[in-house]
Amino acid sequence: MSDPTNLSDMYVEELQDLWSANDQMKRVVKELADAASDAQLAERLRKSVDGIQAHTDQLKALLDEAGGEMSKEHCKGMEGLVKEARKHALEEDLEGPVRDVAIIAQYQRMCHYGLAGFGTAKAFADALGKREHAQRLETMLEHIYESDDYMSDLAERSKNLEAAAA
Repeated sequence: MSDPTNLSDMYVEELQDLWSANDQMKRVVKELADAASDAQLAERLRKSVDGIQAHTDQLKALLDEAGGEMSKEHCKGMEGLVKEARKHALEEDLEGPVRDVAIIAQYQRMCHYGLAGFGTAKAFADALGKREHAQRLETMLEHIYESDDYMSDLAERSKNLEAAAA
């Protein structure tokens, strides 16, 4: 895509960036699920993969409706977060609850990046008068917040305590 010249262009570029970010995150979350020792954590991560794909499908629909080019804008921010997730949760010599805590931390970092991007896209949609787009983006934001809250609760109630005892 050429350099954006107006808010509509910025909105399209944000949707394309989020598409790329989601695709990258989905791949590493599958790896994190496979590496998790806790069955509940692994299952939640697998469900998150489905949620990420559903959000990607929604992003593509929004992009199409916005008249944007149906292509991804490579997200370098998520590229860095994925690299960090692999380094800290998959490549380091961690086991059991300690690895699970690292997985949760890396997953939440990626979620928080997504919250910033989806929040920005929603703000752009609002400013552009795209009320339906803003509502759909708000629903996706709610899903991401719910997933993040679930991981925080899991970490605080069990995983962090188990890792501290390991």
